[in-house]
Amino acid sequence: MADWIGWFVAAGAVLILELFTGTFYLLMIAIGISAGGLVALAGANGVWQALAAAVVGVVATLLLRRSRFGKASRRDAAQDPNVNLDIGQSVAVAHWVDGVARVMYRGALWDVELAPGSDTQAGQYTIRAVRGSRLIVG
Repeated sequence: MADWIGWFVAAGAVLILELFTGTFYLLMIAIGISAGGLVALAGANGVWQALAAAVVGVVATLLLRRSRFGKASRRDAAQDPNVNLDIGQSVAVAHWVDGVARVMYRGALWDVELAPGSDTQAGQYTIRAVRGSRLIVG
């Protein structure tokens, strides 16, 4: 079997593994392995093939790490609608007492706190965050 076929088969296997992980890092390694295959196809010896695969793989991984796709977003779970499905729902507040109220929401009484910068008028409010058993609305 020719060297370049082995490189591309390995790149395909890593690409299939990438589909199971959900990150882009194995994709960058597969690109590096493909670069080794291209160098092999050009007729270079095994040392140059491995060097090309390593350099391209490392550079691609470092570039991914520096991009926005390589950084894990740190978001507070109390304000993340993907974690807490109550965020974005609306509640009806009858009256406020010093920026705090009690409302019936999902069949239970909840403490409601007004988000900074909001006015204390009775009406419909949207849940912005959840802290324990307290809804932060605005």
